[in-house]
Amino acid sequence: KAVTDREAVARGVITMSAEARQLIRAGAVKKGDPLQAARLAGIMAAKKTSELIPLCHPLVLTHAAVELTATRTGYAIEARVRTSGQTGVEMEALTAVTGAALTLYDMVKAVDQSMEISEVHLGEKLGGRSGHYLRKR
Repeated sequence: KAVTDREAVARGVITMSAEARQLIRAGAVKKGDPLQAARLAGIMAAKKTSELIPLCHPLVLTHAAVELTATRTGYAIEARVRTSGQTGVEMEALTAVTGAALTLYDMVKAVDQSMEISEVHLGEKLGGRSGHYLRKR
């Protein structure tokens, strides 16, 4: 495969109780700021993807970012990952979203064990032989 610039965007959702949302938004979670921890965890997860997923190539990432956006029922999570290489970064983006969601869960599970992580998917992929992919729904 040719070396090309590659980018992937993955998304997911974590839903939680009103009490958990209020604690996060008030900055009252005893373990610290779960949003900052989740961002960092997502970036770290992207960088460690090849250690977690069998047969996934280790990649040098040129960019990894995780955004968490408050919603009516919890948080929307988006990860954007880039590299210049011979293989794509879809797995890294998906792993970043999942790592961020699991960190949020861990940090507020004492208040809400019924949280749900869902809708994790690849939203967009750029570069490589297969070209541009944009999820239609």
